[in-house]
Formats: sequence, C-alpha cells, structure tokens
Amino acid sequence: MGERELAELMHLVNRRLRHGYVRRLVPMGLSPSHARALRVLAADPGRPLRMVRLAEELRIVPRSLTPVVDALEEAGLVRRRTDPANRRSTLVELTPEGRAADERARDARRRAGEELFAVLTPGQREQLGELLATVDAAAEARGRDLEQAREGRA
Repeated sequence: MGERELAELMHLVNRRLRHGYVRRLVPMGLSPSHARALRVLAADPGRPLRMVRLAEELRIVPRSLTPVVDALEEAGLVRRRTDPANRRSTLVELTPEGRAADERARDARRRAGEELFAVLTPGQREQLGELLATVDAAAEARGRDLEQAREGRA
C-alpha cells in the first residue's frame, strides 16, 4: 500500500471529516456529542428514551450523558420528564427546536462529507461507500459474536 497503511489513512480522513463537521456545528452551538444525542433521539420521533437507554445507544456511561443532556435541555432542544412506568427513571425527548437542530446537524455532516469527497467521481464515492459498508457490517457481526461469546450464548 506504500508509505501509509490503510488504517492510518482512514484515521486521517476521518479526522478531516470530523474537523469539517465540527466547523459547521460550532456556529449552531452544538458539539459532536450533542449532535449524536439529537440523532439518536430523532431516530424514533415521538418516543422518548430513558437516560440509560440513550447512554447505551451512544455507547457511553450514563454519568457521561448527564452534561450532554443538561446542555441540550438548557438550549431548549430536549426536555426531561419522569418515566411514568418507573418513577426512578428519567425520559428524554426532543422538542420541536431539537428536531430542527437535528436536521441542521445532519445537513452539516452531509456538507462536510460532500466537501471532503468532492475530489472523487460519483462512481468512486459509490464504490467507497460500498466498501466501507462491507467493512462496517463485518465488524458489527464480529462485535455481536464477541458479545454473545462473553454472555455464553455462542
């Protein structure tokens, strides 16, 4: 492959993509962690998530989620309420402003990708997308297999 190994190139390209994304998020008052939380909450509109479930979806520990939700709530993008099914649990749901912020964040990510990958032809972009989807699906399957083995289900 030459001077740079594939993993290093992926890391560098991902870092450039992230920088382009962050550059677009900052004027909106959002961080990537805020945008990820909004994206997860927007995935099932009208269905609030328990804080613990949101942390699981984001693959972070619940105590790391608290400042993210605090900031989003302060900005009026989410609201918290007690879970009527379990009064010890807190539900988080998007506000209409949060849905709009999620759309703007998705657009920022899309534009960052378009800018970065503009050097590729449409066919090359499609091929790259297919290759990355193949790698991601295989990694996801390996992760599930490892999780099942740890739980003794394999």
